[in-house]
Amino acid sequence: MEQVTTQGGATGDDTRQPEQDRPWHPHFDLRGRTAIVFGAGSSGSRISNGEAAARAYALAGAAVAAVDVDASEAERVAEEITVSGGVAIAIRADVTDEAQVQDAVRVATVQLGGLDILHNNVGVARRGSVLELGLEAWDASVRLNLTSAYLTARHVLPGMLESGRGAIINVSSTASIRDTGYTYPAYNATKAGVNQLTVSLALTYAARGIRANAVLPGLIDTPLVSQQITSDPDALAARHAASPTGRMGTPWDVANVSVFLASDAASYVNGVCLPVDGGLSARCL
Repeated sequence: MEQVTTQGGATGDDTRQPEQDRPWHPHFDLRGRTAIVFGAGSSGSRISNGEAAARAYALAGAAVAAVDVDASEAERVAEEITVSGGVAIAIRADVTDEAQVQDAVRVATVQLGGLDILHNNVGVARRGSVLELGLEAWDASVRLNLTSAYLTARHVLPGMLESGRGAIINVSSTASIRDTGYTYPAYNATKAGVNQLTVSLALTYAARGIRANAVLPGLIDTPLVSQQITSDPDALAARHAASPTGRMGTPWDVANVSVFLASDAASYVNGVCLPVDGGLSARCL
């Protein structure tokens, strides 16, 4: 019962909904800001959480660096933003490789003139108990889900500290705070780690103009749910029914909250791990 992403950010709803066809809140103004989105691509025809975030930041006025391990996906998302009238560049990088993260931040900083927003949207849900999950798979989960957020913050923070402002948005999961009905301890543990990394960043740098918050998606309708959790139609229908709203959320639900957290409308919101789950985490198990 969680949002699942990959390094390609492959999560999404059924269509890439045109920006002009969905509501927006104009007071969440990001004009003059720059954002770097790690995991901005999508796998297949459906939009991902990362792509939705990149497009939402651009729609709010930010210049965006779309970063993905799949260069063609980074380029596609950047092109869609520019075609829609926004400013975007594409960067290929593997977030588990510090040298590539450092280079991506350098390129984005030079080409966009600095970075104001860091959005981390990578992760993988590997199923299996601790007896079933090998050490190699465990280590890979830790590096992709948790270490990547450390690496991106490590290399984006110096520029934010120099400018005296910045917003970090880490995409976590409701699996970080409660049982979800699935056995994936590596996912539970690493996403919980993302939450506490977020809190540490928030408290360490608050007095220097930098805020850090985490978004905890719940049941989000994504293609990787079918790939990593279940492809059974009845099980997918049950996921919709499990939400208090009667439906799973969409990547736009996650993206819109992310834009709020990046904007001045959230200037006093810091160190928060915010569920975006239709109320699911408030419901007793």
